[in-house]
Amino acid sequence: MKKQIIIALTFSICAFSFAQKKELKTAEKAIKGNNYAEAKAALKQAEGLMSSMDDKLKAQYYYLNAEALYANGAATITDIDAALESLGKVQGSYDSEVSILKQTMVNGILTKGNGFYEKKDFSTSSKYFEKAYRLSTKDTMFLYYAAATAVNVQEYDRALALYEELKGLGYTGIENQYFATDSNNEEELFSNKDLRDVSVKTKTHTNPVNRLSESKKPEIAKNVALIYVSKGEDEKALSAMKDARAESPDDVNLLLSEANVHYKMGNIAQFKNLLVEATKMDPNNPELQYNLGVIAAESEQPAEARAYYEKCISLDPSYINAYINLSALILAKEEPIIKEMNGLGSSKKDDLRYDELRLKRQDLYKDAVPFLTKAMEIDDKNISAAKTLMNIYSILGETAKHKEMKAKVDVLEAAE
Repeated sequence: MKKQIIIALTFSICAFSFAQKKELKTAEKAIKGNNYAEAKAALKQAEGLMSSMDDKLKAQYYYLNAEALYANGAATITDIDAALESLGKVQGSYDSEVSILKQTMVNGILTKGNGFYEKKDFSTSSKYFEKAYRLSTKDTMFLYYAAATAVNVQEYDRALALYEELKGLGYTGIENQYFATDSNNEEELFSNKDLRDVSVKTKTHTNPVNRLSESKKPEIAKNVALIYVSKGEDEKALSAMKDARAESPDDVNLLLSEANVHYKMGNIAQFKNLLVEATKMDPNNPELQYNLGVIAAESEQPAEARAYYEKCISLDPSYINAYINLSALILAKEEPIIKEMNGLGSSKKDDLRYDELRLKRQDLYKDAVPFLTKAMEIDDKNISAAKTLMNIYSILGETAKHKEMKAKVDVLEAAE
């Protein structure tokens, strides 16, 4: 009786082993024929026998399962994840096969990622670039591409996580670049050294030069800071800005981003200090001068504001807002004049004072007219400037100009 039981068990084990091998062989044959649905069905059958498989058969199962899930590039993102998980379980065997499959998957995933990128589907593209990195972690540039494309579609939480991962890896993005001069005497960048060297050898190019690319660390630090700005996490943004500026101290745009965070937080003094610092870095930037003018005006420093606006115009004579704000600075002086005029009595002395103030008010209008006129020359559809001019001409008694400007205002209002 005991001998019969032992024989029965032996037969049972052999049957299991035969079934396992049969299903795996069926799956392997189906994969070679690109029949991935059949392969998955066979692997599903084999999965039920997993507990009795030896290590070699398990390695074969997980490898074939990854192949079936990847489906020669037809896999969805979910299937790719499952394929990666299955490859991670292959142990002891199939090392070379796993390596080849991973490289095939990387190439296919990158091709798909680039395809989605060209279609401007940056969200999907980003996910494929990340998968390429997960398969080939030595290629950290794929992770960088994943983060950068996520930023394009404002997937900030995901981009932030990827950027932080890059920072943790110490990623710089610095790589060797290979240049040579073409027949038009223009320097050309080649994708690799071998291609450049062949071009030089065949004399289509000359003067081979190797250079290192710029570090991506400043860009990463800057994007992390800007992501925190967009999320409204101002303190984190300022901390990230500090890191970013340490990486790229001469980046005026980064300095301005930090200035804007301070402005948003109500730190006007620090905002102004950073703008002044920015003008030293970029003294010919009219926008910086204009923004300093706005801050000076808001801080009730009209003389300083006027100087900044005039500097802005000297750098860019077509900067329309500087002209409009200069006129606003001048017309702001009208309010105390009107207040005093309205408070005067009917005595002879008051009448004389009233006439003095009226003339002073008219002089303000006359000072403002050239700036508003220039604004209209730059943009003849600027209804705000047109209305202000119309009212000024009315008060000054310049009837013809008032009628002309009123007609223009009527046309502009009808077009709105």
